[in-house]
Amino acid sequence: MRVFSIIAGAVAVSLGFASAPVQAEASRPATYRPPLVAEAPIAILVDMSSGQVLHQRNPDRRFMPASITKVMTAFLAFELIEQDKLRLDQRFTFAPASFKVWGNNGSTMFLSANDELSVSDLLLGVNTVSANDAAVVLGEGAAGSLGGWTHLMNAKAAEIGMTQSHFGTPNGLPDEGRTFVTARDLVTLATALVERHPELYARYFGHRRLTYRGITQANHEPFTGFVRGGDGIKTGFTNEAGYGVLGSAKRDGRRLVVVVAGADRARIRDRAARAYLEWGFRAFDSRPLFGEGAKVGSAKVQDGDRRSLSLVAGNNIAAAMPRGTNRPISLAIHYEGPLRAPIAKGQRVAELEIRVEGMASSRVPLMAGEDVKVAGPLDRLVNGFAGWLS
Repeated sequence: MRVFSIIAGAVAVSLGFASAPVQAEASRPATYRPPLVAEAPIAILVDMSSGQVLHQRNPDRRFMPASITKVMTAFLAFELIEQDKLRLDQRFTFAPASFKVWGNNGSTMFLSANDELSVSDLLLGVNTVSANDAAVVLGEGAAGSLGGWTHLMNAKAAEIGMTQSHFGTPNGLPDEGRTFVTARDLVTLATALVERHPELYARYFGHRRLTYRGITQANHEPFTGFVRGGDGIKTGFTNEAGYGVLGSAKRDGRRLVVVVAGADRARIRDRAARAYLEWGFRAFDSRPLFGEGAKVGSAKVQDGDRRSLSLVAGNNIAAAMPRGTNRPISLAIHYEGPLRAPIAKGQRVAELEIRVEGMASSRVPLMAGEDVKVAGPLDRLVNGFAGWLS
């Protein structure tokens, strides 16, 4: 593992960012105190621009996510759509055998056996009214069976780093404990959902209601329309799991993600989650470091047609710190090096570690700024000669 330190101030200046003026710490009232939400035994609040944890309570305790499971079903569908393995206009049928098991089971779109719906309509049902039947139709249609779909869900969870989670159903209905997550893993999922698929996220999350077959149902997600900048994501409830939520809001280019789980009542869950988001926006400033696509550093490359490549920010990167403070920031680039060709432009190849004095460090991904092909004979000769000179 190679680690390269960077002086934060020098980087900001070279990219044309100017630090926002701040008042002395003593001149402003202390707001660096999280809300009192003792009724929520599991909680985490993360600034997506930096990956920094602003507050947490039992973030690695496993719990049953209930319908929050459907966020992974939606994310997997988005990934398959991006890979041209699934189309929004593709249509799937609710098989009669599946209807006997899943029809009108819990939250539903009130689908009937042999109903045929598009992937787009199924996603709206899954994400807006938490339709268990729609999640089953989508999973069986896309993968051929629910077992095949949950296999893909777990493979995708492992790929994005959800190391303490497992899925046994596409919808989160009780399955004897086979489905479980952690709050930290749900933040990982939300980050991948929003950053990899911003357009699909905006299209299929954040709707207040859905009408199908003349039946209008409300979305119980407590952020869109209630919290400024709130745009999703998903609530969950079963008797075994209690009340939980994964949510997000974006203000002035800054996005926060919150998880609250294990609450006894929906109003307690909603109040706690909203309080966390409001506190996160109020109690912390965000200092820009790199704009999307900006060069952060470079990495050495082995067996490529070039000896190094630029490392760029996949999204806007900023550092959070308690409001009214001006704490030192240090940065470091991490990657397993030298990197080996071939490498595709936009491929995740490194991480930027952000350290703000007095806060836990965090990491955000860095992408390859250009393609690197496998070296040909002439490239190897040139690289060898350059290496000899250096």
